[in-house]
Amino acid sequence: MPKATTAEEAAQRAGPRKRETVESLANELGRATSAIVTDYRGLTVKQLEAGIGDLASVLSGPVGLALGFGELSVPAKVLSDYRRVNRRLPLIAGFVEGQVLDAHGVQTLAELPPRDVLLAQLAGTIQSPLTHLAGALASITGNLAATLDAYRAKLEAA
Repeated sequence: MPKATTAEEAAQRAGPRKRETVESLANELGRATSAIVTDYRGLTVKQLEAGIGDLASVLSGPVGLALGFGELSVPAKVLSDYRRVNRRLPLIAGFVEGQVLDAHGVQTLAELPPRDVLLAQLAGTIQSPLTHLAGALASITGNLAATLDAYRAKLEAA
């Protein structure tokens, strides 16, 4: 049987079980908030079980797919951590909120702090200037009150 040249031709030639698997994967990808693509060649079954838009260009050949359904960076973090132990698991690409990431983008995503930490950093960044402004305004009003009190005392003395 000749090799299919397009995804549509491959789907037509695939058996019902394979079509069902592809449909299930397509459904999962549709619900996922992020997905990371790896190349698992060279890994044993035991190693594979130990860790855990437009991606058509990277979804050829033997690839692994880690899906995330919550925090966007979790699949990238998990695979990046596993990659530190087993260098034979290259991170190829990713898909996050409609954006395709290259390998460098996936690594950057893996290095991001958790969402709660990012929100706390943002709140601190916003709060700092407001705190300084409040302190400056308090100082100005304090100086104004002291000046007016001194002026009042001068007028009473005269």
